[in-house]
Amino acid sequence: MQYRKLGKTGLNVSALGFGCMRLPRSESGNSGADTEEAVRMIRYAIDNGVNYIDTAYNYHSRQGENIVGKALADGYRERVYLATKCPVWLLESPDDVDKYLTEQLEKLATDHVDFYLLHSINRHSWDKAKKLRVLDSMEKARDRGLIKYIGFSFHDTVDVFREIVDSYDWALTLIHLNYVDDYYQAGLTGMKYAASKGIGIVVMEPLRGGKLAQNVPPDVQAVWDKAKTKRTPAEWGLKWVLHHPEVSCVLSGMSSMDQVIENLRIAGDALPNSLTDEDLALISEAKALYKDRIKIPCTECNYCLPCPNNVAITDVFSLYNDYFVYGAGDASRGFYAFLKKANADPSACTECKECEGLCPQHLPITDFLKKAKALFGETD
Repeated sequence: MQYRKLGKTGLNVSALGFGCMRLPRSESGNSGADTEEAVRMIRYAIDNGVNYIDTAYNYHSRQGENIVGKALADGYRERVYLATKCPVWLLESPDDVDKYLTEQLEKLATDHVDFYLLHSINRHSWDKAKKLRVLDSMEKARDRGLIKYIGFSFHDTVDVFREIVDSYDWALTLIHLNYVDDYYQAGLTGMKYAASKGIGIVVMEPLRGGKLAQNVPPDVQAVWDKAKTKRTPAEWGLKWVLHHPEVSCVLSGMSSMDQVIENLRIAGDALPNSLTDEDLALISEAKALYKDRIKIPCTECNYCLPCPNNVAITDVFSLYNDYFVYGAGDASRGFYAFLKKANADPSACTECKECEGLCPQHLPITDFLKKAKALFGETD
């Protein structure tokens, strides 16, 4: 494992971090995570050099922190830097910061977290955080030893990002970045700006929710096949992010042990500035092909869920994109029929738009649901 300095903190963090938003599902078929397998995967990653673990209050139906707490028992907590996030959208008063942090520490079975981030910050939630003086409350928690460093995860425009960066002495920021979304939200511009201020850069969605690693379209695979050095699609994606020297750590939301093993291999030699001009040209070519195909820029963060009418929003969007990106017409229609049988298809949408207020990408979700409904052959 390679390690990189995390901005002005001076801490050495593993180039690969374990993002705990996409832990393996339980075999029961419900939305819960397979705790035993998740613990095994997290511990395997730590045993092989990963020292940055990232979770949040809302992951896995608010059970994600419990799972991480179990994984970090038996001495594993002392071997890692642990990050979790303040659920700003749930705060109603400054005292709520302590309330949720206390609950999170209990779930994580620890007396402190190394990094506490304002979660999913955009213009609206940033204004709310300022109004409630959330940073003052976080600083008090830091003074009491409950957290060590303060940061924020971000989902808005680069102009909003710069404003937030300039407003506080942040230790780190967590941004969305991959070779398709290189100038999306904070993007490369925001990354370089924050790094110039000494803020540590941690990256989420390096493989766009796995879409850059799975079911690769033939024309994209043909691009990779032209490379002198053969790499898996996941390797191309992770190496592109870690090619940037400003990036300290890339979070991979690993859902299987095979993914853990592959990502550990990749992170071992994905050094800064290690891609050649030829490599970067191939990545640009693949990026153009993907951008031409993607219809809905959803990363399946699931912040829009649960829908009050049980619409499986991210599943519908995934099927819609798969239809265009991967040509998976039959498979998409088959799973859509399954959603319809479960009353989880767009027909159940009442256009309340509650989901649109929660979406960090600010997607017109109801309009996209209508397009999906039309694509898969439904009429009112």
